Amino acid sequence: MRVDLPRFGRFEAWRQAARQLASAGFAPHEVTWADPDTPADLFGAAALPPAGPRDVTASTAFLSLARTVASHSDPERWALLYGALVRAQTDRRFLSNPADPLMDRLQRLAKSVRRDVHKMHAFVRFHELPATGPRRSFGAWFQPDHPILEAATPFFARRFADMDWLIATPEGVARFTGGTVRFDPPAPRPDLPDDASHDLWQTYFANIFNPARVKTRAMRSEMPVKYWKNLPETRLIPRMLADAPQRVQAMRDAQAAVAPSFAGRVTARLRAQSPDEAAPQTLDQAAAQAASCTRCDLCHTASRTVWGEGDPAAALMIVGEAPGDHEDLQGRPFIGPAGQLLRRELAGAGLDAGRAWLTNAVKHFKFTPRGKRRLHQNPDRAEIRHCRWWLDLERDLLRPRLTVALGATAAFALTDDASALTPRRGRIETALDGGPVLVTWHPSLILRLEAGRAGQARAELAADLALAARMLADAA
Repeated sequence: MRVDLPRFGRFEAWRQAARQLASAGFAPHEVTWADPDTPADLFGAAALPPAGPRDVTASTAFLSLARTVASHSDPERWALLYGALVRAQTDRRFLSNPADPLMDRLQRLAKSVRRDVHKMHAFVRFHELPATGPRRSFGAWFQPDHPILEAATPFFARRFADMDWLIATPEGVARFTGGTVRFDPPAPRPDLPDDASHDLWQTYFANIFNPARVKTRAMRSEMPVKYWKNLPETRLIPRMLADAPQRVQAMRDAQAAVAPSFAGRVTARLRAQSPDEAAPQTLDQAAAQAASCTRCDLCHTASRTVWGEGDPAAALMIVGEAPGDHEDLQGRPFIGPAGQLLRRELAGAGLDAGRAWLTNAVKHFKFTPRGKRRLHQNPDRAEIRHCRWWLDLERDLLRPRLTVALGATAAFALTDDASALTPRRGRIETALDGGPVLVTWHPSLILRLEAGRAGQARAELAADLALAARMLADAA
């Protein structure tokens, strides 16, 4: 039995034919599936047999997978799908088994199609065409790897519903006119005129290019070279790459320098003009202002600002990374599992947590949602630098004799040194404001390590806190 499928609407045609053939008892090897461009054979297509007595069913997940695979260019895709449909009538377990060879191949075909659709959505570039009615008209040419025109077109119909357009591909032409989509057979590549809006797009593309983050391998992965001939912005890339070193040096030369001598007077005058935004003079005033901080985007997802707490006259300041889930919900630092471990180790070293000042380098909880859970994420350097304003304010108001930096984030916030933590652990460094900083492990690291390594790291944390206790006693 040979089944000829149409150029467009082929999935629904395959679905109807596959249901009838499976119901009539046709085995996969008894059916040949042919696309419009498949060469004719000696027998040609025959009328489909009437449905047989067998009930043929398919799960929603399988039909979704089959619809995606139908847009692949593999000539065996129809036979693979029909084989899976027939097999599923007696054994459905393989459909949820990613290690099954047939399902593995179908999933790989579907993944390739989804990637190709994504590339088409990203790299179609329209050219404006002469319009004959009140709606503007546009055209584009694109060469995908697979016959995805039907699968990709609904996105453009939603995105560009206020204009008429056509997208020509080697597979065929999609036309959107007056809000209606139709598909036509393949046609020669259209002669698309120059578009004045491309100059604006190139200007935008050139201005968002960051010469300090040039990664050509990643760029070619996300924007494959085979698409470049149809993208107006790609003609700018060679020159932008060549100019990148000079632009980076110019950025370095233009970065902020030491504030001039009159900057303090200007700042004082501005604060006097805006008393509501004056710098806080006490820790309570600082906490009140920090509660509405919007210096970085973390404020939009965290529950609240988690300010430091402890003895305002503390000689010891302990700086962690950022609040965790428990701290974010209760608004207090170091009350989760890591905080409890820290408090036990402080007590073991003879240090009273209530007489220290406990705070974090970043005052908002950063996380990734996973179902009902919120998984902690490390703050990036920009977020650390934004929040350093608050940390510097805390230090200016407290003036601690010694600061303990728990982990790499705290060490970077205090010293602006992002080097590896292992060789620095247990050493005294100098903070940006000149104060002494003792660098050690963060308790959360100890909780994540395996038993043997965790025991060693905990002993090192205890030794560092004991050193802090001796330093404070000597300075008393």
